[in-house]
Amino acid sequence: MSGRWWALVAVSLATFMTYLDNNVVNVALPTIQRDLALTISGLEWIVSAYILVFAGLLLAGGRLADVFGPRTAFFGGLAVFTLASVAAGLAGSQETLIAARAVQGLGAALVTPSTLALLPRIFPDPRERATAVGIWSAVGALALAIGPLTGGFLSENADWGWIFLINLPIGVVAAVIGLRSIRVERAAAGRAALDLPGLATSAVALFALTYALIEGESRGWTSAPILGAFAVFAVAAVVFLVVEARTAQPMIDLTLFRERVFSGGLLSMGLWSFGVFGIYFFTALYLQSALGFSPTEAGAGFVPMALLMAVIASVSPRIAERFGSAGTVAVGLGLMAVAIGGLSSAGEGSHYGDLLPWFLLYGAGAGLLVPLTNVVLNAMPPARAGVASGVLNVSREVFGLLGITILGAILSARQSAIGGAPLHAFLEAYRFTLLIAAAIVLVGVPVSVFSLRRTRAAAEAAEAAEPVTPAEPSAPAVAEPVA
Repeated sequence: MSGRWWALVAVSLATFMTYLDNNVVNVALPTIQRDLALTISGLEWIVSAYILVFAGLLLAGGRLADVFGPRTAFFGGLAVFTLASVAAGLAGSQETLIAARAVQGLGAALVTPSTLALLPRIFPDPRERATAVGIWSAVGALALAIGPLTGGFLSENADWGWIFLINLPIGVVAAVIGLRSIRVERAAAGRAALDLPGLATSAVALFALTYALIEGESRGWTSAPILGAFAVFAVAAVVFLVVEARTAQPMIDLTLFRERVFSGGLLSMGLWSFGVFGIYFFTALYLQSALGFSPTEAGAGFVPMALLMAVIASVSPRIAERFGSAGTVAVGLGLMAVAIGGLSSAGEGSHYGDLLPWFLLYGAGAGLLVPLTNVVLNAMPPARAGVASGVLNVSREVFGLLGITILGAILSARQSAIGGAPLHAFLEAYRFTLLIAAAIVLVGVPVSVFSLRRTRAAAEAAEAAEPVTPAEPSAPAVAEPVA
């Protein structure tokens, strides 16, 4: 196997590790809650701290990859993520665990945009690059299958800390392979710079919004802290837009949003992420609380869904080539919405067999959204591809965060309003929340049909286009040092 395919192995392993951490925690949450005496809010922060930092710093991570080279950003993020995973695995308190999860988010914010920058550089040939992207996407989907099962097995048969400690050998192997195989060039530093005001205001806005959504139910939606948090979010968001409009090298080029394919693609990706993150989080609780599954059984329950997602993800680019990206993505979101609505029929007397058809339908729909990334990036000129990929990842992570916090707020409010036996109240609130989630994901169908439609000539032109790199087009390329 040639060096570039070994480089794909290293990049895929790092991607697998960061994707794994998006869902490996969910099934183990009840065990962590018992051991650390966590509240529901604390449980959500274990998940949200990672996503918040990840989403808030993705644009900065992309800029660092532009300035110092994707190879440097990749290995730096890999080291941070691996060490933070060890700290999370050894955490003995809620505060330590949440802090370690936040640092994991920092590492992932460096790794993720650098992988998107590395793939077109490692595979300049369009056909090889398409194959590599398909493999990379399938590996990410595979992490969704292995994550819940791994989390459940380790939390039940070992200490829950091992769900984080397993990242140590994966990170080491990825680093060793990558150091020997990743050979890329980067733009000479000098012109690119971090947009520090933009970074600060975007992070403040995201943090304030997340805090308000997570704590709103317990503190009261009209309480001073929550109203203050919403106010901080609004002010920071406005300041961020003003800063980005006036900065010479902004984190986000606001003119990107004038492009129909770009804006619609971001919204479609966000709605997909909203459904995936929210459903994984609350369905893991349902399987254990209502159906009496052990953590391992609950994790295994997700495997068929995610394996089908991985299979569909590997062939969805060919499906999109045959039927068009707009139709493929719209069908995927439609299938997801139907599946989420179908899951709402589950009750206390349901069995896993009642859920499995909806799980499989959900996995098939989610796998069809893989072509969305290429559609959005191909819609942009090469000089703006780096910014476009960063914003795409932010959309995915922010909407995933909103999926957890908004659906969590709805579920908590509904559960309090119903009252009665705790299990009955939870089930009724869970089913109601699924219907809300299905309606939100369904919005993506017309959005995708309208925004992602492209002429055959445009599709052929994109297929034949030269590979895009996030480097400044006029900057001289210099070889990045190989360790």
